[in-house]
Amino acid sequence: MKIAMVGSGYVGLVSGACLADFGHDVTCIDKDPAKIERLQAGIMPIYEPGLAELVAGNVKGGRLSFTTSLAEGIDGAQAIFIAVGTPSRRGDGHADLSFVYAVAREVAEHLKGPAVIVTKSTVPVGTGDEVERILHDAGLPFPVSVVSNPEFLREGAAIGDFKRPDRIVVGAEDEFGRQVMQDVYRPLFLNQAPLLFTSRRSSELIKYAANAFLATKITFINEIADLCEKVGGNVQDVARGIGLDNRIGSKFLHAGPGYGGSCFPKDTLALLKTAEDYDSPLRIVEAVAKVNDSRKRAMGRKVIEAMGGAELARGKTVALLGLTFKPNTDDMRDAPAIAIAQTLQDAGVAVVAYDPEGMEMAAPLMPGVRMVGNAYEAVTGADAVALVTEWDAFRALDLDRVKALVKEPVLVDLRNVYRPDEVRAKGFAYTSIGRA
Repeated sequence: MKIAMVGSGYVGLVSGACLADFGHDVTCIDKDPAKIERLQAGIMPIYEPGLAELVAGNVKGGRLSFTTSLAEGIDGAQAIFIAVGTPSRRGDGHADLSFVYAVAREVAEHLKGPAVIVTKSTVPVGTGDEVERILHDAGLPFPVSVVSNPEFLREGAAIGDFKRPDRIVVGAEDEFGRQVMQDVYRPLFLNQAPLLFTSRRSSELIKYAANAFLATKITFINEIADLCEKVGGNVQDVARGIGLDNRIGSKFLHAGPGYGGSCFPKDTLALLKTAEDYDSPLRIVEAVAKVNDSRKRAMGRKVIEAMGGAELARGKTVALLGLTFKPNTDDMRDAPAIAIAQTLQDAGVAVVAYDPEGMEMAAPLMPGVRMVGNAYEAVTGADAVALVTEWDAFRALDLDRVKALVKEPVLVDLRNVYRPDEVRAKGFAYTSIGRA
């Protein structure tokens, strides 16, 4: 099948490469000439494990190509995916759908035959209706179906998620759309991947509801972690104890500095705005967003407390290990490290940082933070070390070497990577999350 993927960012590039790997003929389209030139040269615009190799193999096999021309890219395509950004709109927090609608208008202008238009971007309820209206108003003389097919890709594990999905959600209003989408995902049927067909509006809501629920789990366990610190409990034991209940499950019950990334912050906000528009407030999600925002700066204050308080911390230096919102990505969008660093700087604390992949993205977002080449360079001369992102490279640091390099042996572990007794045995003043 010939497939066009409009948008070559995180979702579009991963999805396009994986579909090509299934044997489809995929063209990825992007307005940015520099990005397309880099992709044609084999240079990835994002860091995602295995993506460069996947792209290279399918380009070599003739199944994957890149272009800036939408007219060229959609020519003959049976399925045209819209995978452009839907960032929070400035001023009101609604999802900015201008890129989605611009693609729909351009597709309507250049489409030459029957096709299914697939919204892969995360979009609010009713977006598919507007895309359908745009196409209908163009007076196209052949059948066109608009379907919703939300993505559920985890950064750092996106290729595996696409090829071995928990579920594939398709919101379709006609048999033409359902049949084409069955053909798109037919290679996955061997893996028994559940293909869930719903109405288009239900599909659009599923994505937001899923992200809001996961954000709620994260925020819930973070608040339980705070309570554990007050009463002398261990949040890891609590999380395991409740996670073994099949009704709850163990995933997303890892206490930390709060959620970030490209999805949870903007999607919870967009869902809240949709709920407001329909006079159906989501009080739980409102609380989740508010608690998560305040938690990030609270983690900065936690580091300051570990240094003896604001007066003693002023003029000292903290080394941040890890900047991205999670490991195995270079994504800095709404990363807790940004707010943590700002809180430290506001208190007169100097910040030095190292991240295996995220420093190029982090630099413009963290003015005044000195970026260095490795973890040991970061900790040299520091008055405290804060482990912010649980990269594998930070899971087995030589603590004897770290102690010899720091000015003061203070370690604040915001991901509970280390065992408290082992770190304290090395002579560190050790602070973690939700452990007395």
